[in-house]
Amino acid sequence: MDPYKIIKNPISTEKAVRLMESENKLTFIVDRKSKKGDIKKALEELFKIKIIKINTLILPSGKKKAYVKLSPETPAIDIATQLGLI
Repeated sequence: MDPYKIIKNPISTEKAVRLMESENKLTFIVDRKSKKGDIKKALEELFKIKIIKINTLILPSGKKKAYVKLSPETPAIDIATQLGLI
């Protein structure tokens, strides 16, 4: 499946930025039908990053949010800068 269909957009709220700095996590809105394995493959393909863990939740609006924990050698701030979030 196309990684651009799975990963909709990154989130850059205050909470998301705090997670980047403190826990090395990125936050994305993803396709509602995508599974954690799909999300991991898509992100690794798009950004060439190593992912440790993914947590997902469905928001009251019906969208699906993914919290992506990156490996220590990949700072989340660097990826956020690439994306233009910071």
